[in-house]
Amino acid sequence: MNRVIAFCFLLLAAVLGFLYIDSRPTWAPFQSATVSVVEEDQSQTSPTKKSSSVNKLSVVHPQLDWLPDTGAASVHAASLIGLKDGSIRAFWFAGSREGAPDVVINSSVFDPKSAVWNAPTVVMDRTTAEKGLSRYIAKLGNPVPSRSADGRLQLFFVTVSIGGWAGSSISTISSDDEGATWSRPHRLITSPFTNLSTLVKSPAIQFTDGRLGLPAYHEWIGRFGEFLRVESDQVIDKRRMSSGRSAIQPILFVDNAEQATAYFRQTRSGSALKQIPVSETRNAGQAWETVGDLEVANPNSAIAALDLSNGMRLLALNNLEAGRHRLVLLMSDPSNTAKQWQVVQVLEDDEALPDEQRREFSYPYLITGDGSDAHLVYTWDRKKIRHIHFGSAWLAQLQSQLKDQKKEGGQ
Repeated sequence: MNRVIAFCFLLLAAVLGFLYIDSRPTWAPFQSATVSVVEEDQSQTSPTKKSSSVNKLSVVHPQLDWLPDTGAASVHAASLIGLKDGSIRAFWFAGSREGAPDVVINSSVFDPKSAVWNAPTVVMDRTTAEKGLSRYIAKLGNPVPSRSADGRLQLFFVTVSIGGWAGSSISTISSDDEGATWSRPHRLITSPFTNLSTLVKSPAIQFTDGRLGLPAYHEWIGRFGEFLRVESDQVIDKRRMSSGRSAIQPILFVDNAEQATAYFRQTRSGSALKQIPVSETRNAGQAWETVGDLEVANPNSAIAALDLSNGMRLLALNNLEAGRHRLVLLMSDPSNTAKQWQVVQVLEDDEALPDEQRREFSYPYLITGDGSDAHLVYTWDRKKIRHIHFGSAWLAQLQSQLKDQKKEGGQ
């Protein structure tokens, strides 16, 4: 009976939510960057020259460091955004434990020239959130930065007033000075009735009309993805990306102005496949269709995705069916029509250790600084946030190796 009542309650909320945002403006296309696939250099077809090129690049290594230590016992859910001067700003939450009352959202800026992070600052805490939102806030989490059409920084984050993460909603703040100061927080209204169980984890994408497409997800009753159209601090439309209880935290690859692919963190129970659920849209996010799984293992853990300007695509994830003790980087070559993903770097791996000694490597987040490089942050055993910068030369080496493998395989 309780489940029936809960279902009826959710159905009523969904109907009211539909009516609330039924004044839907016409959907604009995705703002997709022009992708130029790099052709193979025919001068490198001889084995001698090919080996010479790879050996020259093999001395290039990714740069590893850590986000600044704030003294907090637990840190998690880091994210990144590029600033106008070429530096990188990071956000993450820190406290005595996830969901604790003392959790705050921190920020720090990385200078690529000196390869140094500056002193961290507190962007948001419970007290500030309560004052700004005029409501009780039990906990904070999942900061996700974006840039609005007018050039301001915008930070989305999760707030919970009652219950666990399933009782959350999304709030937002903005900055006119690249994150030095922030506006008063506002709560996104995704439903006029309950406005509960809406969370964010993944980067937003841009529409040509300047609005943002924000991937979101639910964890109350169902576990599914939603796609929010956001203008400033207003949700002007939303569409379901998946259904049931098996897919959350969508990340997006934009193929062109109308098409995009969403990969999800799976939350399946029992003996169901522990792989990555996939949905696609062919009308700029107005409708999404489930198309099966990407046959890569996923242990109910977040995924990071990145498009490079030359068409190469990256994924960072835990390629395990259980546990988060291995983190890998995968790459897909756009010239490969099969769209196959290959592991190109094992970033962390505690597989050889006993269970009790294995650490957690989770919640990866990827951005590019100039279109040809990649910055990755992820949780390191809930004690630190690791930052890795993959330079353009290193990524070019991986692309070359993928092309070589494609030749040798006769694809």
